[in-house]
Amino acid sequence: MRSGIPLRKSLLVRLMITSVLIALCSVAATAWLAVQTTTRAIQEEQNQALADDTEILRQLSGYAATHADWSGVGGTLRELSGRTGRRVALTAPDRTPIADSAARGTALPQGAAATVDPLHTDTYTEPGAQLSGIDPRAVGPYRLTSKERARLRVLATERQKCFRRNGIVTTVTTTPSGRPVLIDANGVDGNANVPNECADGRLNTPTRTEQTALDELTRIARPCLDREHVGPTAFIEFGVTDRTTEPGFAFSKTAQGGQDAARESKGKECVTEARREQLDPTVAPVAELFLGTGDTAVPHFDMSPANKAKVVAVTGLVLALTVAVTALVATRLVRPLRALTQAAQQPPEAHARVPVTTRDETGILAMAFNELTERRERLEAQRKAMVSDIAHELRTPLTNIRGWLEVTRDGIVAPDPELLASLLEEAMLLQRVIDDLQDLAAADAGALALHPEAVRADELVEQVAAAHRVGAGAAGVGLLTTVDGTPWFDADPVRMRQALGNLVSNAVRHTPRGGTVTLSARRVEGEVVLDVTDTGSGIAPEDLPSVFDRFWRAEKSRSRRTGGSGLGLSIVRQLVTAHGGTVTVTSEVGSGSVFTLRLPGSVPPADPEDDR
Repeated sequence: MRSGIPLRKSLLVRLMITSVLIALCSVAATAWLAVQTTTRAIQEEQNQALADDTEILRQLSGYAATHADWSGVGGTLRELSGRTGRRVALTAPDRTPIADSAARGTALPQGAAATVDPLHTDTYTEPGAQLSGIDPRAVGPYRLTSKERARLRVLATERQKCFRRNGIVTTVTTTPSGRPVLIDANGVDGNANVPNECADGRLNTPTRTEQTALDELTRIARPCLDREHVGPTAFIEFGVTDRTTEPGFAFSKTAQGGQDAARESKGKECVTEARREQLDPTVAPVAELFLGTGDTAVPHFDMSPANKAKVVAVTGLVLALTVAVTALVATRLVRPLRALTQAAQQPPEAHARVPVTTRDETGILAMAFNELTERRERLEAQRKAMVSDIAHELRTPLTNIRGWLEVTRDGIVAPDPELLASLLEEAMLLQRVIDDLQDLAAADAGALALHPEAVRADELVEQVAAAHRVGAGAAGVGLLTTVDGTPWFDADPVRMRQALGNLVSNAVRHTPRGGTVTLSARRVEGEVVLDVTDTGSGIAPEDLPSVFDRFWRAEKSRSRRTGGSGLGLSIVRQLVTAHGGTVTVTSEVGSGSVFTLRLPGSVPPADPEDDR
């Protein structure tokens, strides 16, 4: 199993990246949406405030255009203030108070929001705009009498019918002076295109009131026209638009000097100034308009409930999306851990495994869990087999001893020396099994006591061969030794004799009469190699991986014909491993087996004779 994890697959890195991305996306989305929504809401509030301010100026300009003074404007200011929630104050150009919706003594803002001057600012013609010119609502002496209005209304109705007969649909509107005007379906003044049948000239002819005002205007404008050398042939014509009655400057057809643009421009300026002089007595004086409270003219914006709800809704939506994404990512990351938890909570005998779906830490943990489960399953199977094998190994000699003792007690068999020797042999077999189990238990617990010293491999081989030569001879098996030089290694000589002795005993048991068992020792590349070679029956290839397992025998019937407890080779592996070496086996059925021990070599001691 690999222990290294690519950085991009690390669970920690993925969690950090996911958290950072979620945080960044949440903050960015929240900030963007909040800014957009808040900005839009503030813009709506500001636009509404601006619209309110414009409407206040428009209404006050209309008041000024239709009243000769500001004496009755107080009610209008209070009504506008109550409707818009704004403080509205009017002062003279020198900041002398005229009217104020706030309590007396309340400080004015530093600067005026606008100047109310209907003779120079037009807030009527185009709603929301402040155009340069005379407010059309300032009509002064051009205001028609009631009789004139009624007569013109009849004429407008007749012309409307005439237009309808000619396929032109119009509506009748009334200008501030009271004069009716026809407007077509496109919002264009009907006077711009009058059918011949309807052009009787009666509707657009000035009334007595209008003519008197025009004559007065001409008288006022004449000095300016003469001063600008516009000429006596110029005159002021009567003009009517869809919004106002507007006298205009014009040249007569016999005007000397022609109708050049410069002279025409001067003439229009003279007429405009004359109109302001004519209307001045009928309009209120110029006033400064102040909006807001305290010493600032900047309005205080309070978001409307609808805009507040939008901001809260957007923030809530981003929060909900963040929680949903976080929950989704967390679920995907936790799913393997949940599977591991469920598998760990299963009964031990179930040996539950988990699917490996990722390659990060959780995937490696799942692989380790599965491998641990497999090892535990194998160990459990080995434990059960070992208990069964131990019970069998102990039961057989105990049964023999008990049986012979019972028949001896009953007097059926006399306790002769041969019987006692058989009982002793069974007891020694029990002792050997117990000793072997004790050695394996100590090795498993890491408590196997070793007393290493410098050992000559040739002497070790000879000692083991001498100890087993009598037994091998009795079995009709030749025991040979071969040593290449005098290789040295550090080991516990008693434990090494035990390991080699187990191999030799095992080889003698499985070698038929007339065969040979050879012990050899040599040094190969810094290692001491000890071989035990026999010419026995050999081991099948499929059995080689199990040779060093406890209680394993090539004879599956557990026959005691060849002797042995089935623990000798396991003890060999444990002893060699404790010395830092390895043990391997090669075999060919019918030809024999070779068990090879490889141990770390060492240099000879300074005084080999003393070491012996």
